[in-house]
Amino acid sequence: MKIITVVLQVALLYAFYIAGNLLQNLLHLPIPGSIVGLLLLFAALLLKIWPIQWIETGSVFLLNYLPLLFVPATAGVMNYLGLFAGRTVWLFVVTIISTLLVMIFTGHTSQLLAKFRGKRKEKAECEKQLSESSSS
Repeated sequence: MKIITVVLQVALLYAFYIAGNLLQNLLHLPIPGSIVGLLLLFAALLLKIWPIQWIETGSVFLLNYLPLLFVPATAGVMNYLGLFAGRTVWLFVVTIISTLLVMIFTGHTSQLLAKFRGKRKEKAECEKQLSESSSS
């Protein structure tokens, strides 16, 4: 039964990908269709049109195999070793700077989300206390 669930959930994620590509082609958007599909999925989850349980198992399955998806791209770089010859220092500098930028951005984003969740939790607790005190 779990295999069927995973297949259906991955198919749903793929449907968002296809919908994003169709929308991008139809509207001639300057961003890739896969990103449009990701934004559609985000909106559907945010607006609670689709519960997260409908894609959770399929998403975890795909995330478990994500490193394998990078192998062909990494192996493809071997065809272009001539382009990288003599640029080793720059490659290291760019790699370190981009890694640091990603770490900083991710850290700030997670702190922002943690503050937002904390404020929502506090607000819910205050509303609960207000409703309890007003009903007494």
